[in-house]
Amino acid sequence: MIKKCAIYVRCSTNKQEVDYQIKQLNDYCEKSGWKIYKHYIDTNFSGRLKSRPEFDKLFNDAHKKLFDIVLFWDISRFSRSGMRYTVQKLTEINHLGLEWVSYQEKYLNTMNEFSRDIVLSVLSGMAKMEAEKISERTKSALEIKKLELEKKGKRLGRPSVPDYAVKEIDELLKQNMSMRKISKQVSYKVKYGGVRHPSIGFICTRKQYLCSKKGC
Repeated sequence: MIKKCAIYVRCSTNKQEVDYQIKQLNDYCEKSGWKIYKHYIDTNFSGRLKSRPEFDKLFNDAHKKLFDIVLFWDISRFSRSGMRYTVQKLTEINHLGLEWVSYQEKYLNTMNEFSRDIVLSVLSGMAKMEAEKISERTKSALEIKKLELEKKGKRLGRPSVPDYAVKEIDELLKQNMSMRKISKQVSYKVKYGGVRHPSIGFICTRKQYLCSKKGC
């Protein structure tokens, strides 16, 4: 049975670049003995966008099982929305019982079970490393911001709830008032004359504290 192949192309508005990619991918299909089902072409769309017109159509048709293989130029043309998202979309193709091939990266394909397991394992590992790096960068940025604010005598995050507001919250909790109502009723002043209301999360913490004291 001849396999049907969906070709995905993403590039700039440069028509020559589009034509070149399509020709190379068409030739690859012919050499592989695949029938071209359709070309899905996104022009002038960043690969960082998770939603692209033709990219979305490709996955809609994939769910309908209208083809057997997805062929694209390379991983960066398929998606640049982070390795985790890219792995998620590639895995989605496999879970649908379809295969995918990166033309420029011959080692990135799922044409057989052995290579599929290795490729997805490697890509998943890269996604995990990427997530850890992002987490570390976020933590570092917050620490730097915290130090900068401390030098100016400021604090990072929401101002603490003053004692008088905490006492009011505790009294209303003892009266079994709902946390949502307490949040609306209790207010306290913050620096520069602003007024805040305690968050549901803070009130919930106070409720748990009071409950632990009573042994409930």
